[in-house]
Amino acid sequence: MLPEVLAWSGRRSSSASDWPLPALLDAKGSTTISVVLPARNERETVGEIVAAIRRDLPGLVDELVVIDSRSTDDTAAVAVKAGATVIAQDEILPDLKPLDGKGEALWKSLAVTSGDLLVFIDSDLREFETSFVTGLLGPLLADPTVAYVKGCYDRPFGAEQTGGGRVTELVARPLINLHWPELAGFVQPLSGEYAGRRTALERVPFVTGYGVELGLLIDLLGLCGLDALAQVDLGRRVHSHQSTEALGGMAAQIMQTAWSRLTGVPLGSGQMRLTQFRRTASGHEPVDHDVSVAQRPPMAGVLS
Repeated sequence: MLPEVLAWSGRRSSSASDWPLPALLDAKGSTTISVVLPARNERETVGEIVAAIRRDLPGLVDELVVIDSRSTDDTAAVAVKAGATVIAQDEILPDLKPLDGKGEALWKSLAVTSGDLLVFIDSDLREFETSFVTGLLGPLLADPTVAYVKGCYDRPFGAEQTGGGRVTELVARPLINLHWPELAGFVQPLSGEYAGRRTALERVPFVTGYGVELGLLIDLLGLCGLDALAQVDLGRRVHSHQSTEALGGMAAQIMQTAWSRLTGVPLGSGQMRLTQFRRTASGHEPVDHDVSVAQRPPMAGVLS
Protein backbone atom coordinates (compact mmCIF):
# COMPACT_ATOMS: atom_id res chain seq x y z
CA MET A 1 0.00 0.00 0.00
CA LEU A 2 1.23 3.48 -0.82
CA PRO A 3 2.50 5.40 2.24
CA GLU A 4 0.01 8.19 1.63
CA VAL A 5 -2.84 5.68 1.52
CA LEU A 6 -1.70 4.10 4.76
CA ALA A 7 -1.66 7.57 6.35
CA TRP A 8 -5.12 8.28 4.94
CA SER A 9 -6.46 5.03 6.37
CA GLY A 10 -5.26 5.95 9.84
CA ARG A 11 -6.80 9.40 9.57
CA ARG A 12 -10.07 8.65 7.78
CA SER A 13 -11.05 5.21 9.16
CA SER A 14 -13.34 4.83 12.16
CA SER A 15 -15.88 2.45 13.69
CA ALA A 16 -19.63 2.84 14.07
CA SER A 17 -19.16 2.84 17.84
CA ASP A 18 -17.13 6.04 17.52
CA TRP A 19 -20.30 7.91 16.52
CA PRO A 20 -22.95 7.66 19.29
CA LEU A 21 -26.39 9.02 18.48
CA PRO A 22 -26.37 11.86 21.08
CA ALA A 23 -23.16 13.26 19.61
CA LEU A 24 -24.63 13.13 16.10
CA LEU A 25 -27.79 14.90 17.20
CA ASP A 26 -25.66 17.66 18.74
CA ALA A 27 -23.63 17.98 15.54
CA LYS A 28 -26.61 17.85 13.18
CA GLY A 29 -27.77 21.43 13.64
CA SER A 30 -29.74 22.51 10.56
CA THR A 31 -28.31 19.76 8.36
CA THR A 32 -31.03 17.63 6.78
CA ILE A 33 -30.60 13.90 6.25
CA SER A 34 -32.25 11.51 3.80
CA VAL A 35 -31.95 7.71 3.95
CA VAL A 36 -32.59 5.89 0.68
CA LEU A 37 -33.25 2.16 0.22
CA PRO A 38 -33.32 0.82 -3.34
CA ALA A 39 -35.57 -2.24 -3.33
CA ARG A 40 -36.66 -4.93 -5.74
CA ASN A 41 -38.64 -7.86 -4.37
CA GLU A 42 -37.30 -7.42 -0.84
CA ARG A 43 -40.51 -7.84 1.16
CA GLU A 44 -38.77 -10.19 3.62
CA THR A 45 -36.29 -7.58 4.85
CA VAL A 46 -37.25 -4.04 3.81
CA GLY A 47 -39.95 -3.63 6.46
CA GLU A 48 -37.64 -4.46 9.36
CA ILE A 49 -35.01 -2.01 8.10
CA VAL A 50 -37.51 0.82 7.69
CA ALA A 51 -39.15 0.13 11.06
CA ALA A 52 -35.79 0.12 12.86
CA ILE A 53 -34.77 3.47 11.38
CA ARG A 54 -38.14 4.99 12.25
CA ARG A 55 -37.97 3.64 15.78
CA ASP A 56 -34.36 4.45 16.66
CA LEU A 57 -33.47 7.56 14.65
CA PRO A 58 -36.48 9.92 14.61
CA GLY A 59 -34.48 13.02 15.50
CA LEU A 60 -31.65 12.26 13.10
CA VAL A 61 -33.28 11.09 9.87
CA ASP A 62 -35.55 13.64 8.26
CA GLU A 63 -36.57 11.61 5.23
CA LEU A 64 -36.77 7.86 4.64
CA VAL A 65 -37.43 6.86 1.04
CA VAL A 66 -37.68 3.47 -0.63
CA ILE A 67 -37.17 3.49 -4.39
CA ASP A 68 -39.15 0.54 -5.67
CA SER A 69 -37.40 -0.95 -8.69
CA ARG A 70 -40.27 -2.74 -10.42
CA SER A 71 -40.96 -5.20 -7.62
CA THR A 72 -43.40 -7.96 -8.48
CA ASP A 73 -44.15 -8.74 -4.82
CA ASP A 74 -45.60 -6.47 -2.13
CA THR A 75 -42.29 -4.77 -1.25
CA ALA A 76 -43.88 -1.34 -1.67
CA ALA A 77 -46.83 -2.09 0.62
CA VAL A 78 -44.56 -3.57 3.30
CA ALA A 79 -42.29 -0.51 3.20
CA VAL A 80 -45.21 1.91 3.42
CA LYS A 81 -46.68 0.06 6.37
CA ALA A 82 -43.32 0.23 8.15
CA GLY A 83 -43.17 4.00 7.70
CA ALA A 84 -41.28 4.75 4.49
CA THR A 85 -42.19 6.99 1.61
CA VAL A 86 -42.21 4.69 -1.42
CA ILE A 87 -41.68 5.97 -4.95
CA ALA A 88 -41.66 3.81 -8.06
CA GLN A 89 -38.40 4.12 -9.95
CA ASP A 90 -40.05 4.62 -13.36
CA GLU A 91 -42.30 7.42 -12.07
CA ILE A 92 -39.27 9.62 -11.35
CA LEU A 93 -38.22 11.89 -14.22
CA PRO A 94 -40.76 10.15 -16.50
CA ASP A 95 -39.67 12.09 -19.58
CA LEU A 96 -36.40 10.12 -19.61
CA LYS A 97 -36.18 6.66 -21.11
CA PRO A 98 -36.24 4.24 -18.14
CA LEU A 99 -33.10 2.21 -17.57
CA ASP A 100 -32.39 -0.87 -15.48
CA GLY A 101 -30.26 -1.48 -12.42
CA LYS A 102 -29.55 -0.43 -8.87
CA GLY A 103 -27.59 2.62 -9.96
CA GLU A 104 -30.62 3.92 -11.82
CA ALA A 105 -32.66 3.81 -8.60
CA LEU A 106 -29.94 5.57 -6.61
CA TRP A 107 -29.50 8.27 -9.24
CA LYS A 108 -33.22 8.92 -9.44
CA SER A 109 -33.43 9.19 -5.66
CA LEU A 110 -31.46 12.43 -5.93
CA ALA A 111 -34.42 13.94 -7.78
CA VAL A 112 -37.02 13.08 -5.13
CA THR A 113 -35.15 13.64 -1.87
CA SER A 114 -34.08 16.88 -0.26
CA GLY A 115 -31.52 16.02 2.41
CA ASP A 116 -28.15 17.75 2.55
CA LEU A 117 -26.70 14.32 3.36
CA LEU A 118 -27.84 11.07 1.76
CA VAL A 119 -27.36 7.60 3.21
CA PHE A 120 -27.80 4.61 0.90
CA ILE A 121 -28.65 1.26 2.51
CA ASP A 122 -29.29 -1.99 0.63
CA SER A 123 -32.73 -3.37 1.40
CA ASP A 124 -31.77 -7.06 1.54
CA LEU A 125 -29.86 -6.82 4.83
CA ARG A 126 -30.64 -9.26 7.60
CA GLU A 127 -29.92 -8.61 11.28
CA PHE A 128 -29.91 -4.89 10.40
CA GLU A 129 -28.75 -2.43 13.04
CA THR A 130 -29.25 1.32 12.86
CA SER A 131 -25.57 1.80 13.67
CA PHE A 132 -25.14 1.32 9.92
CA VAL A 133 -26.83 4.70 9.47
CA THR A 134 -25.24 6.50 12.40
CA GLY A 135 -21.79 5.15 11.56
CA LEU A 136 -21.94 6.40 7.98
CA LEU A 137 -23.20 9.82 9.07
CA GLY A 138 -20.56 10.33 11.77
CA PRO A 139 -17.63 11.52 9.63
CA LEU A 140 -19.90 13.76 7.53
CA LEU A 141 -21.46 15.49 10.52
CA ALA A 142 -18.15 15.82 12.35
CA ASP A 143 -16.03 17.20 9.51
CA PRO A 144 -17.30 19.42 6.68
CA THR A 145 -14.31 18.45 4.52
CA VAL A 146 -15.53 14.83 4.29
CA ALA A 147 -17.72 14.38 1.22
CA TYR A 148 -18.27 10.62 0.99
CA VAL A 149 -18.18 7.69 3.43
CA LYS A 150 -18.06 3.98 2.60
CA GLY A 151 -19.08 1.24 4.97
CA CYS A 152 -16.88 -1.78 5.59
CA TYR A 153 -17.63 -4.96 7.50
CA ASP A 154 -17.16 -8.71 7.75
CA ARG A 155 -19.30 -10.67 5.30
CA PRO A 156 -20.19 -14.20 6.46
CA PHE A 157 -20.37 -16.87 3.78
CA GLY A 158 -21.98 -20.14 4.78
CA ALA A 159 -20.51 -21.31 8.05
CA GLU A 160 -17.51 -19.01 7.72
CA GLN A 161 -17.52 -15.55 9.29
CA THR A 162 -15.71 -14.15 6.27
CA GLY A 163 -15.57 -15.13 2.63
CA GLY A 164 -18.45 -13.08 1.22
CA GLY A 165 -17.59 -10.41 -1.30
CA ARG A 166 -16.17 -12.72 -3.96
CA VAL A 167 -16.49 -10.14 -6.73
CA THR A 168 -14.64 -7.64 -4.57
CA GLU A 169 -11.66 -9.93 -4.04
CA LEU A 170 -11.51 -11.46 -7.52
CA VAL A 171 -12.35 -8.42 -9.66
CA ALA A 172 -12.62 -5.04 -7.96
CA ARG A 173 -9.63 -5.18 -5.64
CA PRO A 174 -7.13 -6.25 -8.33
CA LEU A 175 -8.46 -3.53 -10.66
CA ILE A 176 -8.21 -0.87 -7.96
CA ASN A 177 -4.68 -1.84 -6.91
CA LEU A 178 -3.55 -1.88 -10.53
CA HIS A 179 -5.14 1.32 -11.78
CA TRP A 180 -6.30 3.37 -8.76
CA PRO A 181 -3.84 2.56 -5.95
CA GLU A 182 -5.04 5.62 -4.02
CA LEU A 183 -8.24 3.66 -3.35
CA ALA A 184 -6.48 0.50 -2.16
CA GLY A 185 -7.15 1.38 1.48
CA PHE A 186 -10.90 0.77 1.15
CA VAL A 187 -11.76 -2.51 2.83
CA GLN A 188 -15.06 -2.92 0.99
CA PRO A 189 -14.93 -0.80 -2.19
CA LEU A 190 -18.16 -2.38 -3.48
CA SER A 191 -20.14 -2.06 -0.26
CA GLY A 192 -23.78 -1.15 -0.77
CA GLU A 193 -23.88 1.04 2.32
CA TYR A 194 -22.46 4.54 1.91
CA ALA A 195 -23.30 8.19 2.48
CA GLY A 196 -22.38 11.48 0.90
CA ARG A 197 -23.04 15.16 0.59
CA ARG A 198 -25.64 16.07 -2.00
CA THR A 199 -23.29 18.75 -3.32
CA ALA A 200 -20.82 16.00 -4.28
CA LEU A 201 -23.23 13.26 -5.36
CA GLU A 202 -25.07 15.54 -7.77
CA ARG A 203 -21.81 16.35 -9.56
CA VAL A 204 -20.83 12.83 -10.61
CA PRO A 205 -22.42 10.34 -13.02
CA PHE A 206 -24.12 7.15 -11.83
CA VAL A 207 -23.58 3.83 -13.57
CA THR A 208 -27.01 2.25 -13.84
CA GLY A 209 -26.00 -1.33 -13.00
CA TYR A 210 -23.67 -3.11 -10.60
CA GLY A 211 -20.75 -0.85 -11.44
CA VAL A 212 -22.32 2.04 -9.55
CA GLU A 213 -20.22 1.61 -6.40
CA LEU A 214 -16.90 1.41 -8.23
CA GLY A 215 -17.84 4.30 -10.51
CA LEU A 216 -18.77 6.56 -7.60
CA LEU A 217 -15.57 5.77 -5.74
CA ILE A 218 -13.36 6.53 -8.74
CA ASP A 219 -15.28 9.64 -9.79
CA LEU A 220 -15.48 11.12 -6.30
CA LEU A 221 -11.75 10.55 -5.88
CA GLY A 222 -11.26 12.63 -9.01
CA LEU A 223 -13.75 15.27 -7.94
CA CYS A 224 -12.89 15.69 -4.27
CA GLY A 225 -9.53 14.01 -3.64
CA LEU A 226 -8.71 11.12 -1.33
CA ASP A 227 -8.83 13.12 1.89
CA ALA A 228 -12.51 13.92 1.30
CA LEU A 229 -13.30 10.19 1.40
CA ALA A 230 -13.64 8.09 4.54
CA GLN A 231 -14.64 4.62 5.68
CA VAL A 232 -16.40 3.29 8.76
CA ASP A 233 -16.33 -0.23 10.16
CA LEU A 234 -19.98 -1.26 10.55
CA GLY A 235 -19.21 -4.66 12.03
CA ARG A 236 -21.02 -7.47 10.23
CA ARG A 237 -23.22 -7.56 7.14
CA VAL A 238 -25.61 -10.45 6.62
CA HIS A 239 -27.59 -10.93 3.42
CA SER A 240 -28.46 -13.62 0.90
CA HIS A 241 -25.70 -14.55 -1.53
CA GLN A 242 -26.08 -14.78 -5.28
CA SER A 243 -25.13 -17.68 -7.52
CA THR A 244 -21.77 -17.86 -9.24
CA GLU A 245 -23.53 -17.27 -12.55
CA ALA A 246 -25.12 -14.06 -11.25
CA LEU A 247 -21.78 -12.93 -9.82
CA GLY A 248 -20.28 -13.36 -13.29
CA GLY A 249 -22.74 -10.80 -14.64
CA MET A 250 -21.92 -8.43 -11.80
CA ALA A 251 -18.22 -8.81 -12.48
CA ALA A 252 -18.75 -8.05 -16.16
CA GLN A 253 -20.54 -4.79 -15.34
CA ILE A 254 -17.82 -3.76 -12.89
CA MET A 255 -15.15 -4.45 -15.49
CA GLN A 256 -17.05 -2.34 -18.03
CA THR A 257 -17.18 0.51 -15.52
CA ALA A 258 -13.44 0.29 -14.91
CA TRP A 259 -12.73 0.14 -18.64
CA SER A 260 -14.87 3.22 -19.24
CA ARG A 261 -12.95 5.19 -16.59
CA LEU A 262 -9.62 4.07 -18.02
CA THR A 263 -10.38 4.72 -21.68
CA GLY A 264 -12.95 7.49 -21.62
CA VAL A 265 -15.30 5.39 -23.76
CA PRO A 266 -18.82 6.19 -22.48
CA LEU A 267 -20.93 3.42 -21.03
CA GLY A 268 -23.96 2.56 -23.09
CA SER A 269 -22.20 3.07 -26.40
CA GLY A 270 -22.30 -0.66 -27.23
CA GLN A 271 -23.77 -3.95 -26.11
CA MET A 272 -21.81 -6.51 -24.09
CA ARG A 273 -22.89 -10.12 -24.04
CA LEU A 274 -21.51 -12.65 -21.59
CA THR A 275 -21.49 -16.31 -22.56
CA GLN A 276 -21.75 -18.72 -19.64
CA PHE A 277 -22.35 -22.48 -19.58
CA ARG A 278 -24.87 -24.78 -17.95
CA ARG A 279 -24.72 -28.55 -17.93
CA THR A 280 -27.66 -30.28 -19.57
CA ALA A 281 -28.41 -33.89 -20.45
CA SER A 282 -26.56 -33.41 -23.73
CA GLY A 283 -23.52 -31.63 -22.28
CA HIS A 284 -22.54 -28.03 -21.64
CA GLU A 285 -25.02 -25.60 -23.12
CA PRO A 286 -23.90 -21.99 -23.80
CA VAL A 287 -26.17 -19.29 -22.39
CA ASP A 288 -25.78 -15.67 -23.50
CA HIS A 289 -26.64 -12.79 -21.16
CA ASP A 290 -26.84 -9.10 -21.98
CA VAL A 291 -24.68 -7.52 -19.27
CA SER A 292 -24.46 -4.07 -20.82
CA VAL A 293 -24.60 -1.08 -18.53
CA ALA A 294 -25.40 2.54 -19.17
CA GLN A 295 -24.68 5.71 -17.24
CA ARG A 296 -26.70 8.69 -16.08
CA PRO A 297 -25.10 12.14 -16.16
CA PRO A 298 -24.54 14.23 -13.04
CA MET A 299 -27.93 15.10 -11.58
CA ALA A 300 -26.96 18.75 -11.14
CA GLY A 301 -27.15 19.22 -14.91
CA VAL A 302 -30.46 17.41 -15.22
CA LEU A 303 -32.24 19.45 -12.54
CA SER A 304 -30.77 22.84 -13.50
